[in-house]
Amino acid sequence: MALYRFRVTFEDYDDISRDIDVKSNQTFEDLHRAIHQSTGYNAEYPSSFYISNDQWMKGEEITYLPNQKRIDRKIPLMDKIKLSSYIDDPHQKFYYTFNFDRPFDFHVELKQIILNDTPGATYPLVVRSVGEAPKQFGNVFNSTADAAAAATPNEDLDFLNEMLYNPEDAEDFSEVTDTGIDDPEEEKKDDEEEDEFGFGDDEGFDDDDKPGRGDDY
Repeated sequence: MALYRFRVTFEDYDDISRDIDVKSNQTFEDLHRAIHQSTGYNAEYPSSFYISNDQWMKGEEITYLPNQKRIDRKIPLMDKIKLSSYIDDPHQKFYYTFNFDRPFDFHVELKQIILNDTPGATYPLVVRSVGEAPKQFGNVFNSTADAAAAATPNEDLDFLNEMLYNPEDAEDFSEVTDTGIDDPEEEKKDDEEEDEFGFGDDEGFDDDDKPGRGDDY
């Protein structure tokens, strides 16, 4: 029995890959389950393979756990379709989307056709594994705490500016926070103004008693 060796890579994590050998008479569901045996994911989520070209464009769809829309469109089911039915190229490609609600997308490429299986081996068989798969639901916030932690300092500042400060309230704010304690700098300024106009500490001196510009104090 001929074997298909597929190289499976995450679309967004191309440094993670799996090589999986599958018998030519096995189904797309067999390959679907083998992929998630190798990633550690729960395979029981709606998913689809798409016949693809070299540019990874989606073509005809083969699905698992279809929604009503796919049922109405009579999309073929993975457990009914053998892999050999869609191998037309020695480097046949399939675009694969796992779990439509929180999807991971994969590139699945035929790398080798092996004419004889290994006696005693159970297929599908993962023959090569590179890299650790990301967590199945690691790309989604799971709590409001996660969302709060994602807020940037600028966002926090904008929130404070909007909720706690209004420039039009500045005058009212100064009146409310007036403690009644005079500012020493203001008092000094007032004294200087009084001196300029002949008031303040000079009051009570005759003109003759005031020091001249050239006199020493």
